[in-house]
Amino acid sequence: MTERSDAPRVRDVPGPRDNPSAAAPLVGWALAWPYRAVLALLFRARLRPWHLTVLSLVANGVVGWLLLRGGRLLPGLLLIPAGLLDVFDGGLARLRGEESQRGALLDSVIDRAADGIVFGCLFFSLASLGHTIDALLALAAMIVSLLVSHLRAEAEALGLAMSEGAFQRLERYLALVLGLTVPGALRPALILLLALGAVTAGQRLVAGWRRLAR
Repeated sequence: MTERSDAPRVRDVPGPRDNPSAAAPLVGWALAWPYRAVLALLFRARLRPWHLTVLSLVANGVVGWLLLRGGRLLPGLLLIPAGLLDVFDGGLARLRGEESQRGALLDSVIDRAADGIVFGCLFFSLASLGHTIDALLALAAMIVSLLVSHLRAEAEALGLAMSEGAFQRLERYLALVLGLTVPGALRPALILLLALGAVTAGQRLVAGWRRLAR
């Protein structure tokens, strides 16, 4: 399907891909039809998956810049479209029949860069304000986030499928949005990101270890 006339009807567009994380089933059920409608619109607009991937990185870069300037509410709100772009790029690639290893590599690299930008800028912002504990929590949350992703990459390099974990990218976005937009919620959100991210890393490490032992 490459021409505008071949655009699928909304009801024929596949829904969000299944994900074993904690929030994914509820979010997928609640947003299934809006997801299909937006995906069909993106298809008709002749956007390519890499357009959305790059736009997601740009959006996260703006979030990081706003964080460095001391903003909290606006960057928190901007994380919503940034996260949605990250969701729709994969869906658009599947709808257009353009899934590829190169696309998956680009998406993975940009996702890690986006995590580093947001958490890194939040760390420097908090540190510059003298909020040492919160800054260290942001730094630790970034390390754990990257570790979770790295475990999946290492497992897939060894030929293992790796999707375990109750707290993945969707949950990280939701926690950060709430932490930045709800007054007084940033430290609890960072603690949640660190603790549940560490649990997810442990889940993936144990799962990979058991499969390699077979």
